[in-house]
Amino acid sequence: MKYLQFNNQDKLPIIGLGTWKSAPGEVYNAVLEAIKIGYRHIDCAFIYRNEKEIGDALEEAFSSNLVQRNELFITSKLWNNSHESDKVEGALLTTLKDLKIEYIDLYLMHWPVVFKNNLLDPESSNDLLTLEDVPLLETWLAMEKLVNKGLVKHIGVSNFNIPKLQNLIDHANIKPEMNQVEIHPFHSQTDLVDFCQANDILMTAYAPLGSNDRSAAIKGKNEKSLLENDTIINIAQKIKATPAQVLLAWQIKRNIAVIPKSVHANRLKENLNAQSIILSQEDFDEINSLNINERYIHGEFWSFEGKGYTADDIWNK
Repeated sequence: MKYLQFNNQDKLPIIGLGTWKSAPGEVYNAVLEAIKIGYRHIDCAFIYRNEKEIGDALEEAFSSNLVQRNELFITSKLWNNSHESDKVEGALLTTLKDLKIEYIDLYLMHWPVVFKNNLLDPESSNDLLTLEDVPLLETWLAMEKLVNKGLVKHIGVSNFNIPKLQNLIDHANIKPEMNQVEIHPFHSQTDLVDFCQANDILMTAYAPLGSNDRSAAIKGKNEKSLLENDTIINIAQKIKATPAQVLLAWQIKRNIAVIPKSVHANRLKENLNAQSIILSQEDFDEINSLNINERYIHGEFWSFEGKGYTADDIWNK
């Protein structure tokens, strides 16, 4: 297994199991199968609405001695409705109870967006709070307390740009240790990757294969497919790998962790085996040339009639 390493020498397996969009009744078996074939990194989030089922799988894995708790690296994420300082610990305790574990290896602020506390999915701008109402630093300082209490080993963020990261770096007691963002050859995020790596912030790529199983509501028109891209297919055929393995190997060569989601045993094995794929510099450069700064996750979920959080607010400000 290949790893990324935190400053305290803790190790993050570079390939993890993503659980976003894993349906009820599927994620339990997927987690157990993944652990059986060698996965030691499980990526979760409260808003995925499947942490209880993942917790059942973890309980089974531990009780059957399939794996020990200290052999797994488990990530979860703080949802947007719990950013206020007095809500952060309660949100984490809910996740710990659901996952049936005593600590989280990595806890991320899921989005730089704030909802009113009683809402999971806002329906209008009236359901939102601004970053002036609840600054990101307020939320971050509350997350630091989770580390000090031993409930969380590492803390980080997701969907953060350079200015928002810099603000935390400048004012936090514990610097962000991870930024989980959308990265793939169509959206290589080179400037953000360079910034994070220069500041000792590890990176995890979500949607590394294009997240083709997203609901139609959050898909764009005429989206380009990573897995059907001619360059990716030609490289895969040349090195006797699958297109998915090529896409994951490209991330690994950049020292970026990946969390592809699957509930199928053969795909789980295929994804894990991507760590043994070696890309030549020529192939790596050819994949780099595919960048068109095109996202699959546009971040326009919480923009209501020109109000709320626009994509520009999230990605650029």
